[in-house]
Parts: sequence; C-alpha cells; structure tokens
Amino acid sequence: MPRPLPTQVSAPHSHPALYFVTGNDEAEVRRRAQEKVFQCTPNPTDTFGLEIIEMTSDTVDQGVEAIEKTLQAVTTFPFLAEGKLVWLKNVSCLKDSPAGRSEDIQSALEKLLITLGDGLPKGVTLLISAPQADKRRTFYKKFSSLAQVILCDQPDFGFQGTEEDIVYWIIERARSRGITLDIEAAEVLATRIGAHSGQIEIELQKLVTAAGPNHVITKTLAQALVPRTRMGGIFDLSIAISQRNLPLSLSTLTQLLSQGESAMGVLLVAIVPTLRNLLLVKDLMERHKLQPPAKPAFFLSTLQKLPPAETSHLPRKKDGTLNGYGLGQAAMHVHAFECKELMEGFLACRDCNAALLRTQRSENVLLTQLIIKLVYKK
Repeated sequence: MPRPLPTQVSAPHSHPALYFVTGNDEAEVRRRAQEKVFQCTPNPTDTFGLEIIEMTSDTVDQGVEAIEKTLQAVTTFPFLAEGKLVWLKNVSCLKDSPAGRSEDIQSALEKLLITLGDGLPKGVTLLISAPQADKRRTFYKKFSSLAQVILCDQPDFGFQGTEEDIVYWIIERARSRGITLDIEAAEVLATRIGAHSGQIEIELQKLVTAAGPNHVITKTLAQALVPRTRMGGIFDLSIAISQRNLPLSLSTLTQLLSQGESAMGVLLVAIVPTLRNLLLVKDLMERHKLQPPAKPAFFLSTLQKLPPAETSHLPRKKDGTLNGYGLGQAAMHVHAFECKELMEGFLACRDCNAALLRTQRSENVLLTQLIIKLVYKK
C-alpha cells in the first residue's frame, strides 16, 4: 500500500511551541496548517490571539520582510491575551529557487533560528507552513530538529504503481475522515480525479453532504456528482482491454498519449498488468472451476479459500495482502479470452517493449498495433 496520508513526525527534542507543516502536497499543507491553527490558537474569539504573516510573492525583499516580522512577533509578549500563535504562512523562500538561495534570505533565517533555539516567551507559539520546502536547506534541517513536523507529501506509488493503488489510497483517505466509500465509488474518483489530494478533499466533502452523515457513498452518487477533471485514466484503458472493447481501448489510448503520458508508462502500468491479471486468473478459474464474481471486490474471498500454494505467485499490495481488486476485475471479463490468446498477448507486450526501446517507429503506432492484437476478436 502507498503511504496514503501525511504523517506527523515529532523530533526527539522538539520544542512544544514550534510547528512545521511542509511537503510537496500543497493542498494538504494548507489544510493541515488550518487544522493546527484552530488547535493552537489560545482563544479563537480573541483577535490578539493569532498573528498571521503571509508571503505573497517570491521576491527576496518580501521574504526578508516576512521573516523579520516573524522574528519581531515571536519575541513580543502576548497583548491582553493568555497566549498567541504566530503563523508564518505560505513560506515560498524555503523552496529551491533563486530567492531561496539568496544570502539575504539565508541570513534572515539564521537569525530566526538563533532566536528559536534560545526559546520563545511564555505563551507564544510559532507555526510555519511551507509547501515544497527544500529538505536539503540548513533551515529545514535545523528547524525540523526543533519543531513538531507535519509532513504532507503526495502518495508515492513507485515505478510500478497502478490505478488500483490510487483507488485504495482514496479509500484510506476517506476512512481517515470517517467517510465510508464503496470500492466502485472510489474507482469513479480515481478515474475522474486521480491522486489530486486537494480536489479529492473537495469531492469527498460534497459527497458526504449529499449522502448524509454515516452513510456509505455509492458509485451512483459519485457518478452523478464528481466532474471529470482528468482527461483519461490508466484504469479506463485496463477496463477497456479486459472487456475486449476495441473502440474504447483505442480512444482511451489516444487520450492518454495526448495528455502527455509516456508510451512506455502506458505499456508497463496499464497494459502489461492487465494481461498478467487476465492470464493468472484464467489459469486459476480453469483449474479450480471458479465462477466469475458479480463485483471485483467479491473475488478476494474466493482466492482466500484456495490453498496458499495456489495463490503465492499472485500480485500483492505493499502490505503483503493479495491485490484482489485487480484480479477480481480480470475475473469478471476473462471468459472473453482464450488462454492461448493471453499467452500470445503477453509475448506481444514483450516485443512491443523491445520495439519502444530500440526502434525509431512511432510510439503511437506501436501501442495501437499492440492494442489491436490484444483486443480484436478474430
């Protein structure tokens, strides 16, 4: 399983009044920083309890000014309040940028570190939110050792990550919010949104409002309310191939290539795993007389009834459990293929991979020819 959620990492000797929200997921950085502001503001109704210093541009002068204001704010005792939170918001000068490498910025940050190392006045808390901060910078390393760090990174599905990884990431993300999605609803979100955490958060809130609290969000509701912000998905191509739908397969392939997906990526992430699952499932279903499931998720219980020796070679998720959904998807449609066709198709994928690496022929043509070989019924 990919790491679905941002994790909070507290340094061994962190200062209880220092918080650092950062990571490459900008939407999640904003959301988690807002949560922390709500938690740390001593009295939300007290206007003196929160001081926000925001970087509105990437210039050196604006960065130095914001850091100096922060330095002044954290060394000033709370005014008519039991405490105060200083929020240095949207810090852009911690990125790997010309402004971030400026000597003036580095000098200002060093002064801030010295002050923080000496300790803040009683009742003063500092929160810094910095999307896409450069982890190699001195300030990042030193401040992380002082502060409680909330790291918000996009999920890393690895080189062989599939659309199915996104489906399970969405389910885990919803579960962490107390939201229950059925797997087909998560599939709709994965196909239409992808791994865009900010948009996923918006759509989940919309679906919860429509379904009502403590209700399961269904595929029908997701299809009705979630817009298509993703032009074409890897998962769409996988399903089209499994269904032997040649027009849909070719149109989806065209969409994927036109939106910038690499031909090798489409081959290794969509086509090869689909053929692999179909071939594995075909073998099991023929030898054990298994019936196709009504829904992909139902096939996992069928696989779990088989002897361990019969399932040890099947693809698994990162937590070691069977990757049942993709196999279930294949099991629903594998009746349309002969075993010999699938074996020939797997070899055709090997030949296409070699051709993509060694020849100068059009990638579009090579993948189109491969799709036709796999899907067309003779």
